[in-house]
Amino acid sequence: MSDEALSFPGQSVESYDTTSRLDSDYYAVFSDIPADDRVAWDRAKAYIDEVGPQMADAWDRAEYPLDAARRMGEMDLVVDGIEHPSLTRLSPLAAGLVNMEISRGDGSLGTVLAVQGGLALRTLALFGSPEQQEKWLTGMADGSVFGSFALTEPDHGSDSVSLETVARRDGDTWVIRGAKKWIGNGSSGGVTFVWARVDDEGAAEHGAVRCFLVEQDTPGYIGTPIRGKGSLRAIHQAHILFDDVRVPLDAVLPGTKSFRDASTVLYATRSGVAWSALGHATACYEAALAYSTQRVQFGKPLAKFQMVQERLTHMLEDLTAMQLYCRRLADLETAGALRPTQASLAKFHNTRAARRIASLARDLLGGNGILLENGVMQHMADIEAIHTYEGTESVQALLLGRDITGMSAFV
Repeated sequence: MSDEALSFPGQSVESYDTTSRLDSDYYAVFSDIPADDRVAWDRAKAYIDEVGPQMADAWDRAEYPLDAARRMGEMDLVVDGIEHPSLTRLSPLAAGLVNMEISRGDGSLGTVLAVQGGLALRTLALFGSPEQQEKWLTGMADGSVFGSFALTEPDHGSDSVSLETVARRDGDTWVIRGAKKWIGNGSSGGVTFVWARVDDEGAAEHGAVRCFLVEQDTPGYIGTPIRGKGSLRAIHQAHILFDDVRVPLDAVLPGTKSFRDASTVLYATRSGVAWSALGHATACYEAALAYSTQRVQFGKPLAKFQMVQERLTHMLEDLTAMQLYCRRLADLETAGALRPTQASLAKFHNTRAARRIASLARDLLGGNGILLENGVMQHMADIEAIHTYEGTESVQALLLGRDITGMSAFV
């Protein structure tokens, strides 16, 4: 956030010492970061310092700055803790901090990371053939090839297991037919990992869900950016039609055998959404705190009013809890002890808490809270998207409910 964005008529930013107050890590949750992890975190900060200034305008214009997305790969920031000999290894803590920092700078870029690294690159690294990985892995990691993960359909969002996109065998090809929606990078000219149900009567795998690598310039692949979004406006998410798209038999990712494999990828990225929410919330809290110390009303800074101090305390309460959730997630994942429902609880808690913080911050900034230059309004809108994707609040609650009661409410 620039000094100019938080300066107001008749006063100077230098009038108030906000440096110490802007330390949002009240419990020192991140004070003992190992040196290697801090290097990755600092690299994410440098990335946001470099590309962040262009993002508010891109968000306002609903334009996807592909150069900024590529730069993320060039700075080796999309590997998302994926374990693969060809990728830089980030610890779960380092991957989380990178996610947090990028989302703190811009939510659309945070979603680029989630799509390019968390979903697409992870799918290829976990399930792709050696030949597929040799051809595409490095390019996706360095940002020269855009990747997308096509699971959600127009009629199947939360009910993604009921997907209707099908792939049928026809000689030495697969023919894919169906539609997908909300697919980040799905119209950006790269490759798409398409989850489809096998339609091959009599075959052992008939009805199984598998993943297919489809180049976006393949005939019959029609990806159209979704317009009119009020959230994540600086990344294009596509509505994709597959009109008898033909791909070779080796386009299928051999490691994918069922919907459970798609779930494996989603579980791995659910922690990332909790970290992303923390980044958004941190930006909102810091903007509100800085504003309250600089904005003078009725002859004194807003920060001297009791109501303002109480609101800041409520925000800090939620923010500190979010930090503790994320740090514990990283510890559990490092120990190999993280269960999917533990990631669900962190996502459930953190996106809800981020909404509360953003709402309080927007209100505290008054009329200035709706200006994009102050950041809060953009983060507030973007939080609405991450609150929904990777499993809605209701779905997370049902996953947790099933885990703690032993009874499923899904069927």
